[in-house]
Amino acid sequence: MKIAGIDPNSLSRETILVLPRGESQIVFRAKGLKDMAEFNAVCPLPKAPGKLTKDGFVPNTNDPTYQQVMQQWSSKRLGYMVVKTLEPTEIEWDTVDPANPKTWGNWEADLKNGGLSQFECNRVTALVLEANSLDDEKLDKARAIFLAGQQQEAASCSGQASEPANTSSGEPANG
Repeated sequence: MKIAGIDPNSLSRETILVLPRGESQIVFRAKGLKDMAEFNAVCPLPKAPGKLTKDGFVPNTNDPTYQQVMQQWSSKRLGYMVVKTLEPTEIEWDTVDPANPKTWGNWEADLKNGGLSQFECNRVTALVLEANSLDDEKLDKARAIFLAGQQQEAASCSGQASEPANTSSGEPANG
């Protein structure tokens, strides 16, 4: 597939975070996920308990057990996003196994045990969310680049830059 002659897969989708460490740096590379299909296949959205009434099934989303299960599911989802988004960084995790959903939630503990502060972990989280989102800043930047390209294209057009003062019949062109 191409959009206006551009293959969307050819565009860079990598976001970078550089953390200083004395004379060297720790570089986190984040690549946004195409979708959450893999996660959803392994960890489907929990269904709320409920009761069958004359109007049909009525879910009880206020059930404390369901809310706890949803909190665990959300934590696992974030862990999956972090682990998969940071794959280009080639992190050698201590307790996280990218193939084991039960370990995905350990990502922050592994980073802290590896020497990152809570603030740095927060920056890593922000990097992951940035890589997986489309915000106004990214849209504005893309729009500005597009419009600059349009202006460049118009400037390089082979047509006349101005209107002739008159035509071959001698009458004004605007007239």
